[in-house]
Order: sequence, then C-alpha cells, then structure tokens
Amino acid sequence: MSSFEDGLDAELGAGLAKFPALPDFRDVPASRQALADLMVKYPRVANTSGVNIKDRRIAGMEGAPQVRVRVYRRATGGRGVPGLLYMHGGGYIVGTPEAEDDPVCHIVREVGCVAVSVDYRLSPEHKAPAAVEDCYAALKWMHTSAAALGIDDKRIAIGGRSAGGGLAAGLALMARDRAEVFPVFQMLIYPMIDDRTAAARGAAISDPRVWNHDHNGRAWAHYLASAPGGPQTSPYAAACRAKDLSGLPPAYIAIGEAEVFLQENIAYAQRLKEAGVSTELHVFPGAFHGWEGSLPTAAISQRAINERVAVLTRAFRG
Repeated sequence: MSSFEDGLDAELGAGLAKFPALPDFRDVPASRQALADLMVKYPRVANTSGVNIKDRRIAGMEGAPQVRVRVYRRATGGRGVPGLLYMHGGGYIVGTPEAEDDPVCHIVREVGCVAVSVDYRLSPEHKAPAAVEDCYAALKWMHTSAAALGIDDKRIAIGGRSAGGGLAAGLALMARDRAEVFPVFQMLIYPMIDDRTAAARGAAISDPRVWNHDHNGRAWAHYLASAPGGPQTSPYAAACRAKDLSGLPPAYIAIGEAEVFLQENIAYAQRLKEAGVSTELHVFPGAFHGWEGSLPTAAISQRAINERVAVLTRAFRG
C-alpha cells in the first residue's frame, strides 16, 4: 500500500482499490474515448426522478457560436425560485452536462432551485477564455430570461466541480468586472484555479487512478494559450492569478485532503477572506479528487453532498 493510500478515508480507500487507471490525457481525443469506454464498462444511472430536463441553445458572446445549456426544473416547482448556473468538471478538456445529471438533479430536488448547466467549449480545440465566455453568455441569458425560467433574477448562484469550480471562480471575477449580472454566491467544489500548481515540482500525488500532478499539468497545457505558470495567464482562466479579490460574492470551497488542488484552494480561501469576502472552507480528511462523485454512498461523500445542499439553501435565503 502506498503512502497516498495510507492517508485515505477507509471507505474511500476500499473503493479506490477497485478503480482502473485514468487515461493519461496526452492525446485528448484518445483520452475522451477511453473515458467513454470506462463509462460503458462501469455504467452509472443518474437519479433524475422528480426533475424535468430540457436542452436549449442560446446565443454565445459576440463572435462566438451558440452555447447548449441543460435546464433542470423540479417537477413540482413554482415560480420565483432561486437559480444555479452550474459548470461540469473534466479538467477543461473532457466532460458534458449529462455526465453530472445526478448531482445537479439532487440539488434541484433538495434546494428547490432551477439549475442551468453549461456545455462550454472544451480545450485543446478551444483555448481559454472560450469556456468562461460561454459560461458568461449563459449567466447573462439566465438573468435576462429569469421570468421565462421562473427564477428570481436577484437569487442566481454559480458553481461547479473541479474545472467547473474553476470556471465558476473565473466567472465570479468576470461578472464583477463587467458589472452586468451579480451572482449572489459561488459554490466551488475542489476548484481547479491555479496553473502554477501544474508547473510546480515534487508534487506528492501520482496515483494514476485519481487526478494527479501529471494529469493536471497536461490539462493546463491543453487549456491555456501560453505555458502553465507563465506571466500571461488570465485570472479568468486561473482565479488564483487575480490580484484583487474584493467585491466577489460569498464563497464556499470544498476540497479533499488527498488532493492536487489542496494548497491552491486553501490559499484562495484565505485570500478571499483577507479581501473581505465571506468564505467557508471545508477540507474533507482522507478524500481524493472527485471522491463523492466516484463513491457517493460512502459516509464522507454523503456529508459532502448534504453540505452542498445546506450551503446553497442558506445562500438563497440570504
């Protein structure tokens, strides 16, 4: 057993023992196919009960293509409910809204909100800032279409997991700077927010079954138009690069202890607090990247999932 496995939560460690290795993400199309093959071999059925799901195509930002969004609405929901703009994970290189139907439907059922998940453009075909611009287009559409969507345009939160959390953090900065739409909350689930982590040496996590240092470095290299760790990286692509974090919406950050993103998430939470942003940080002991999605029935996963519902409910109540 490796030192990485030694530090894991017992249930998560037992589950990880059955995991296959992830693709190496050197060749993105091949890695996407490998992940699709794994999903066929290890299928997961999303619980969409009680939720109506509809895909829409909306206008992108000026000069950009249309953006597909996936709208989730509780079957028994009313009007004037809060809204959540959600971004899926996948290292900015893989993933779809459908892949996260299960967690989004759970939030919609339990919180009573309408959720809109963005099928943003992926890299390396589309370098930053394409993805966050797609998300901004979705945020503006959600705000201007609030009446049609049945949501309260003054109670729109943003959030996501991994790269989706990174997009939410970048989107919060973009929304502040453009001053057109003002999200009330940002839910950052183990967000991917600092390309300098990819450029660092001596990272401790190398297990191929979880998102590790090598995966992270390759994903950032695919996503950015310049080398990871260099001076050209935009804060909208890597939120930790922002010099000014004041004026951002309140934040919740959840991160596993056995995680490539641990230090960057802790540092970002500290800087948010220093900038006067109300911030809650929860480090889950012995948890690896994406633990609650991979092993949702584990006790520590249930804690994380339930906490997400609770923080969003509180945020929407103001």
